Amino acid sequence: MGGGSATLPPPAYSGLYGCCPRCGAKTLFKRYATFADRCPKCGLDFTEFNVGDGPVVFLTLGIGALITVLALWVEFTFEPGVLVHVLLWVPITLALTIVMLRFSKGLLLALEFRNRAGEGRIKD
Repeated sequence: MGGGSATLPPPAYSGLYGCCPRCGAKTLFKRYATFADRCPKCGLDFTEFNVGDGPVVFLTLGIGALITVLALWVEFTFEPGVLVHVLLWVPITLALTIVMLRFSKGLLLALEFRNRAGEGRIKD
């Protein structure tokens, strides 16, 4: 972006605090993981951005890999029964996914805004 990019809030703030990627006001989400339609402070239309399933894909891969490594470590170290694994890993997986969903959605929207991402285009 041009000279104004220095005044943009860091993309992580959009996920952590729900900050608008243009002005920094805490207006990105209307509910826990649901985007507002627009920023009432600067007027940025959040509906123009499409993060799609990106956050869920990243969370599934990242959290899935982490849980798999931890489950294997617990299995080989302590050798618990299957019920212990179910009672341990299902709630941890759900909690991590829910907690990280808001952050990842906000981060991806801010990165889309900052990088002017859009639908694929073919040059003439």
